[in-house]
Amino acid sequence: MNILTKFPIGQYVDGNKSWLRIIDSRIKLLIVLIFLLSPIWSGPIWRLSLVGCLFFVTFISFLPTRVWWRSFLLLILLSLLIGLLSIFASSTKPLLDNMIRDPSELGIVIDNQSNWNILEIPAKSFGLISFGPFYLSRKALELGIKTSTLIFTVIHSVNLMLLTTLQEDLIWAFGWFLSPLRSLRFPIEKWLFQLLLALRFIPLVQEELQNISKSISVRSINLKNLGFKNSFHLILDIIERLFQNILLRIDQGAESLLAKNNLFIKTNRFKTIQKNTLLGIFVNSLAIFFICLAILLRKLYGAL
Repeated sequence: MNILTKFPIGQYVDGNKSWLRIIDSRIKLLIVLIFLLSPIWSGPIWRLSLVGCLFFVTFISFLPTRVWWRSFLLLILLSLLIGLLSIFASSTKPLLDNMIRDPSELGIVIDNQSNWNILEIPAKSFGLISFGPFYLSRKALELGIKTSTLIFTVIHSVNLMLLTTLQEDLIWAFGWFLSPLRSLRFPIEKWLFQLLLALRFIPLVQEELQNISKSISVRSINLKNLGFKNSFHLILDIIERLFQNILLRIDQGAESLLAKNNLFIKTNRFKTIQKNTLLGIFVNSLAIFFICLAILLRKLYGAL
């Protein structure tokens, strides 16, 4: 399976069928910052609203389905798995049995203890097998929602931006926001060039992972026959080889840059020349309106 084409995570996909490509890259950065920063100190309702918004944007983006559905489904399963692990790991029995104070002083609390847990499953036995009680508290459910929604919003929002935005255009947008720091003699061009190399390096990592997986499938390695110790040693060797190949790519790229001596790239040349059309002005204006609306809604309803 070709990972680069089946799971284009963090890669730009050329085309002109999506309205997300019309939005200015600076506005896209602001939108992604809302998805990254607004969940901080926010309640579960706001986090679930962000997930619903990403679902809605993905399905009406007019991107080809083959581009995003595999990574989208994989990300949903990963988020649900981590959310369930967080719920089960933090769901414990409330410690109300060993009280030091007189229970009569806490009568109100004891009367309302049924509100502390959302779900309570008592201990049951099936023949020789017995299962202990399970308590699903509100805090455990909120923790599961926080972890699962945070993973989904962070990865999918950035992935949508990278799918529909040229890396050079994205670097120019960063340079536009950081342009006031140039007067303070900060090495903005150097930072942006390093960021461009990091974005360019994402497909190389996926390619090395694909090459390693293909080499394993060709050799038809049977982990059951190797045993636990040899299988674990083999997995460590595979991970070591993956990092060696990645570091070799980094070394080759660094040598090619050093061979060019003084390398200086102005980020102004990265700006793509686009004609101002009525559709582009309308889409960008609508995006700015929704940014302001999201900030207002976060202030009114998103707090804890």
